[in-house]
Amino acid sequence: MPDVAVVGSGPNGLAAAAVMARAGLSVEVYEAAAIMGGGTRTVELMQPGHIHDICSAVHPMALASPFFRAFELERRVELVVPELSFGSPLDGGRAALAYRSLDRSAAALGRDGDAYRKLMLPLVRRIDGVMDLTQNQLLRFPADPVAAVLFGLRTLEQGSPLWNVRFREDLVPSLITGVAAHAVSHLPSLAAAGAGLMLSALGHARGWPIPVGGSASIAAALAEDIKEHGGVIHTGTPVESLGELGRPRATLLDVAPRGLLGIAGTELPDGYRRSLEAFRYGNGSCKVDFILSAPVPWANRELAQAGTVHVCGTRAEVAKAENEVRAGRHPERPYVLVAQPSPFDGGRAPAGRQILWAYCHVPAGSTVDMGEAVTAQLERFAPGFRDVVVQARVTTAAELAEYNRNYVGGDFSAGIMDVPGLLRRPVVSPVPWRTPLRGVYICSSSTPPGPGVTGMPGYHAAKHALKDIFGLPVPGLGL
Repeated sequence: MPDVAVVGSGPNGLAAAAVMARAGLSVEVYEAAAIMGGGTRTVELMQPGHIHDICSAVHPMALASPFFRAFELERRVELVVPELSFGSPLDGGRAALAYRSLDRSAAALGRDGDAYRKLMLPLVRRIDGVMDLTQNQLLRFPADPVAAVLFGLRTLEQGSPLWNVRFREDLVPSLITGVAAHAVSHLPSLAAAGAGLMLSALGHARGWPIPVGGSASIAAALAEDIKEHGGVIHTGTPVESLGELGRPRATLLDVAPRGLLGIAGTELPDGYRRSLEAFRYGNGSCKVDFILSAPVPWANRELAQAGTVHVCGTRAEVAKAENEVRAGRHPERPYVLVAQPSPFDGGRAPAGRQILWAYCHVPAGSTVDMGEAVTAQLERFAPGFRDVVVQARVTTAAELAEYNRNYVGGDFSAGIMDVPGLLRRPVVSPVPWRTPLRGVYICSSSTPPGPGVTGMPGYHAAKHALKDIFGLPVPGLGL
């Protein structure tokens, strides 16, 4: 029997396993799917030689997550950092562009460029304080109180009806809102504003990296480290109850609250079980993967150099689309999040071909195929897009939920992204990773700091398990 059992091999489960194995403990990881990685899987989805990221594709946290920085991920995985972090196209061939250089971005953003620079500069300068605030449990005193105040004031502004008060044109509002909409929340809202400002600041401070070989290279780096320190990873091994694990001293579960209920529900105290049953999940996503015969023919050619493009139009259009989803409707013109890794990683497709990653938001559990709506939005801002599509594959929100048990209703975030949802993740507690069962911890994106490929939920859970159960410090994680 191992000292530690980890259920789920997403980035958080693998991060937890790496920490525990580095501490000298025997660790075994159990993954239900045939391929490890959870949200960091990369496969030949449609045609041989064409490599698609199934879930995550671009990784703003790869150079910023405290866990990945300690793990020295950038020394283990080749990360390409586009000079143009992200962009938002508008009609008429215009586009709002966010370069890694904040000054260059401001110069390209018209009359509001200086306002954008003033909004972002304090966060970029204090990016470590912003990351400390956003990557740990919210119920704590921040390491950089000044960064927390600056971030909080800007979140209040951009998360309220005052969000346009400092802007006179439509470029900057479109740019900011395109990032905020990652949160799959109504707009404006505090949770979306906070997520958007943090990600935008990272785009200027450290960039939005793309891993060569796909997101699976991140999972592979973690798995290699686990194995080097004696850990074992079992794939195709679903776990339906704690009893199946043989009661190791510590069990870390990279599962959503619904999964925790299934695995440990009969053993959990009534109050905690009711809290898990009341846990709220967010809306879903409909994914569309493309094989292209040429690069996307963006009307604004500069967008060809962006790793990520937020496709919808103006701030008002993005807000309308996201608020329609919140109301349970499928937008005619959805907000589409696009990643185009091929310009930065030529190994994703054979010569002359490109792959394109895209999704839009839909109501939870949706079975609606949004492929045509996504294609129409791309054609709107890239005339001739339809002509370069070789093949497309649609994965509905309901199918995403079947693919990964943690994506309840197709919710990538594993929990609703609003202020109560961030505080109650999955319960309000100084140590929300710890369950009432001795030695049992939850370490999925349903725990702080929430969604994203950060490894932080797994790191936090492992840190507390080491202290609570083994009386051990957190080990060094670097090469």
